[in-house]
Amino acid sequence: MTIRARITLLFTAIVASLLLVFCLIIYLLAEQHRRNEFYDRLRAEAFASVELLFGSETISPELFKLLDKNKITVLQQEEIIIYDYRNQIIYESGTDYVNIPVSVLDRVRQEREVQLREGNREMVGVRYRDTGKSFMVFASATDTYGFSKQQNLAMLLATGWLVATGLVFGAGRLFAGKFLEPVNRIIRQVDNITASRLDLRVDEGNGRDEIARLAYRFNQMLDRLEESFHLQQAFVSNASHELRTPLTAITGQLEVALLTENSVDELESTLRSVLEDVRQLNRLSNGLLSLARLSREEARIDFVPLRIDELLVHTQNELQKMHPSFLVWVEMNDFPESEADLYLRGSQSLLRTALFNLLENGCKFSPNHTVQVRMKFPSDYLMLEFNNQGDPIPADELPFIFKPFFRASHSRHIPGHGIGLSLTERIIHLHMGSLLVQSTQVAGTTFTVILPR
Repeated sequence: MTIRARITLLFTAIVASLLLVFCLIIYLLAEQHRRNEFYDRLRAEAFASVELLFGSETISPELFKLLDKNKITVLQQEEIIIYDYRNQIIYESGTDYVNIPVSVLDRVRQEREVQLREGNREMVGVRYRDTGKSFMVFASATDTYGFSKQQNLAMLLATGWLVATGLVFGAGRLFAGKFLEPVNRIIRQVDNITASRLDLRVDEGNGRDEIARLAYRFNQMLDRLEESFHLQQAFVSNASHELRTPLTAITGQLEVALLTENSVDELESTLRSVLEDVRQLNRLSNGLLSLARLSREEARIDFVPLRIDELLVHTQNELQKMHPSFLVWVEMNDFPESEADLYLRGSQSLLRTALFNLLENGCKFSPNHTVQVRMKFPSDYLMLEFNNQGDPIPADELPFIFKPFFRASHSRHIPGHGIGLSLTERIIHLHMGSLLVQSTQVAGTTFTVILPR
């Protein structure tokens, strides 16, 4: 069942129920008014009858019956019965519509007035006292006119309820369709969005209601998808180019070696060049695999307590084993009083990769292959600054240095693939930290890592 049908049925059911309750209340109030009015008339008939027959100014029972017989009274099928104090009938209109049991007589004596109903016949019994005499008078009749009005009212209310319910259903379906039109419009617009047309966006309407907010969130999601799609395309294109370069070099050198008769020294030189290209290709492949694995396994990475100074020292030793000419200076300002302030929660392997990339980049781009590391310990986080005195990064290129495969113009002569900083930034963000960069001619280039404890 569609949302439009559900809304229409629910709206119709609610309004129809309210209308039904309203109609029932109207009918019951009208019935209560009819009964009260008719009982008042019966009570008046009872008192008038006993006063005419046994009051100070009386008429004969024969004349009273004659009046009753000729329909002088306005009540249909009226019957008057009068009892004395010994429960003896002293007057009866003679129609024999009702039979009064003794228990009812006793109730009238105790309660002074009793109202009864048998089928459509309604009756009032009252106690009457005059000049020391006590009577019990019963007046009964059928409210034919009142019942007819009630039936007409019931028919009118039922018909009105059915007509109103039908109108409410039609109006509810019309308005539900109108209210859901923005959703249908969004559906039609979404159907036009494909992989080749990710630039399309859905209409956000007035920008204030819930549907507009949904459209806004959907457009935000499309923005992220489009960005990811473009990054993926750029990643594949750049990766293909980076992989093709060493493969082309390897292929060319091997073909040349096979076509010419080289000496042992020349072949050894060719093999060394090929080996360097293979190592470069291996580093590139490892970087690509690390990026892909980090994007795929973020939710499954285990965080454990780590001591940041020990991790930095181990990473420094690993770097200097691979590059003996690289030099790392570590400074610790305001060393914390508590050893616990040196700890944070993170992935040891990922943080080691991030620190290694920052140390290697600092040494690689520094003229003397030296990087200076400053450790700071503010109240709620740890801060590491990696500074090198190499050529500054152009200001217009700073926003792009964390993009995969992007290389600043001043670093084109230095071997690399532009993957390390992108991988490092993602690792830092995964640890709820931030990676900042500043580069000037005087102070050199400084990468600042901020990690929460």
